[in-house]
Amino acid sequence: MKIQIERKNDDFLMEATGSSGNTVMIDHSGATPVQGVSPMELVLMGVGGCSAIDIIDILKKQRQSITSYKVEVEGDRFELDNAKPFKSITCAIHLEGDIDDKKAARAAALSFEKYCSVSKTFDTVVAINYKVIVNGTEIE
Repeated sequence: MKIQIERKNDDFLMEATGSSGNTVMIDHSGATPVQGVSPMELVLMGVGGCSAIDIIDILKKQRQSITSYKVEVEGDRFELDNAKPFKSITCAIHLEGDIDDKKAARAAALSFEKYCSVSKTFDTVVAINYKVIVNGTEIE
C-alpha cells in the first residue's frame, strides 16, 4: 500500500491520493479557512470506516437487512511532550433495519477484536471502545 501527499497552497493544505486514485484534502485545524480534515480526524475516520466495512460485510453475509448505518467516533487526547495523541477512541455504531441484536453485537466484536486493521494498529497504545445501537436501542 502506498499513498502520495502533495502540498496545494502556501500554507498547510495538502491533497492525499491513495493507490486507487481517490483523494482526500488535509489541512491544519487552525487554518483560516480550514479546507480539509486534520490528520487526527483522518485517524478517527479510519477507525470508523474500517469497522463499518467489517460490520456491514458480516451482517450482509448473515442476511441482515441494514437500512441505515452511521458511526460517531470520538477521540480523547492528552498532552505528551509537544504532541496530543489519543488516549482512547470510542465508536457509537447506529444501525437501522431488520437486524438481530445478537448478530449486530457479534459483528462489532469481531470487527474490533479481530478484523479491523486500523483498530488493531492502535489497540496496544490506545483504548478502543464501542457501543452498538440497533433501531435506537443500545445493545448490552
